[in-house]
Amino acid sequence: MSQPYKFTQDWFHWAPAVWEQIVPILPERKRVLELGAFEGRSTVWIVDNMLEDGGTLFSVDTWQGAEEHVASQEDMLGVEKHYDNNHALLKFLHPARTVHKIKSTSYEALAFLVGKPAFDFIYIDASHTAPDVLTDACMAWPLLKSGGVMVFDDYLWDGPTNNARDILHRPKLAIDAFANIFCEQIRPVHTGYQYAIAKHFRVEA
Repeated sequence: MSQPYKFTQDWFHWAPAVWEQIVPILPERKRVLELGAFEGRSTVWIVDNMLEDGGTLFSVDTWQGAEEHVASQEDMLGVEKHYDNNHALLKFLHPARTVHKIKSTSYEALAFLVGKPAFDFIYIDASHTAPDVLTDACMAWPLLKSGGVMVFDDYLWDGPTNNARDILHRPKLAIDAFANIFCEQIRPVHTGYQYAIAKHFRVEA
């Protein structure tokens, strides 16, 4: 990322090594969806390294902050300004690749995308609460094409504190529940801080 993108935080540095292994197995690289964009680190990586010319990325965020950002009084106006700067730079550097900024909740954006062409890659990194992550996953799954890959961020995230209540304020419970319920439709791709699965429908003999 040698271009003058604007970032103040980096929660993405572990992802490229995983995503570089995922890119070659994608069915295509024309339609990508990310839930949770923040300053746009994942947005930039997707457009620079994954999306093909003629492809489209739908980038969804409220830019109001998740509960941990609200608790820490994160400057979300500044975060969105950095995203907008990076978005504008991507348009200049990659005029043949389209990024649609969708400022809304994941739920609203996913409802809007129902019936649209399916996605090759979906990244889930919005709210970290288990109910929200499970909702995002269940709504996004039908939008992923067969052979496409879905990546969950923060699978091993400890949450804002270490008390027992926080199991509902971490993604892992929701990701595990989703993977177990949809086990006949998935193929594991990677398990670590990020959890990646490919959409695979098993055919009974």
